[in-house]
Amino acid sequence: MPLTVDVKSELVSLRDPRPTARVAELTALLRFAGGLHSIAGRVAVEAEVDSERLARRVARELAEIYGVRPELAHVQASGGRTGIAVAVRVIDQGETLARQTGLLDQRRRPVRGLPNKLTTGSRGDLAAVWRGAFLATGTLTDPGRSASLEIACPSSEAAMALVGAGARIGIASKAREVRGVHRVVVREGDAIRLALFEMGARKAASEWEQLRQRREVRADVNRLVNFDDANLRRSAQAAVAACARVERALELLGDDVPEHLRSAGDLRLAHRDASLDELGHHADPPLTKDAVAGRIRRLLAMADKKAEQLGVPGTEAAVPADAIE
Repeated sequence: MPLTVDVKSELVSLRDPRPTARVAELTALLRFAGGLHSIAGRVAVEAEVDSERLARRVARELAEIYGVRPELAHVQASGGRTGIAVAVRVIDQGETLARQTGLLDQRRRPVRGLPNKLTTGSRGDLAAVWRGAFLATGTLTDPGRSASLEIACPSSEAAMALVGAGARIGIASKAREVRGVHRVVVREGDAIRLALFEMGARKAASEWEQLRQRREVRADVNRLVNFDDANLRRSAQAAVAACARVERALELLGDDVPEHLRSAGDLRLAHRDASLDELGHHADPPLTKDAVAGRIRRLLAMADKKAEQLGVPGTEAAVPADAIE
């Protein structure tokens, strides 16, 4: 997904100087990209990310903030993703790191959601939580009817914690379970733009909004063109039907048709594509469109009455099948 790659590239380049925001981003990334594992009886922290650049960024943050030296390894991507991922593993001091980041509670139990201190932090910290979660498992689709920003979550508790954190900074999102995977989804165009902006992907937010506006304009133009085409088609069908009925009426009535009604019928046949208003202008003397419509209506009614008396098809039977919608 090119848009996802662009957003993550911009976010990886962003570095918030505030220590609490750096911790919030790193903790969220570790929680959403992997979490805790048991290796040889020891607690290990592992995050599986989709680029070498992001993996090195995570390793640098772990070293600078917590003083640990993680291992980097290329692995087959998991969690429904394809291709090769990069695993960032901390085995030595893994349990200490898990406690420091809040991934383990005081009783050595894994935290299923997010550490409480993250979801009740400052606006900058909450934005950093979303940034870390998106870097871990986020995706962004093109603007359109099915546009979405989604973040795959390791548990329903983590999804609800992320929704709550987003709500505190104005991001409207919902937690859903799709094919057994918990997700946080942002659907509305304005909400997606806001989420990108709050996470720090300002350039991506601007470009996504411009693309959305261009597509909306194009969609509006297409709707108008289709609407005009449909109107033209209906007008043409109505004209064909009206002329066919008038021809049948004049044929049925022959010399019995009153002159003013015959004149109205002749006008209709002489100007097949004209509107009733235009037909009135062609009349001599000019008539209103209501007068023209009334005369043609009486002509057809008189012809249909005669057809009924003769036991023959009326004016409706003369309308071609392709002129009936």
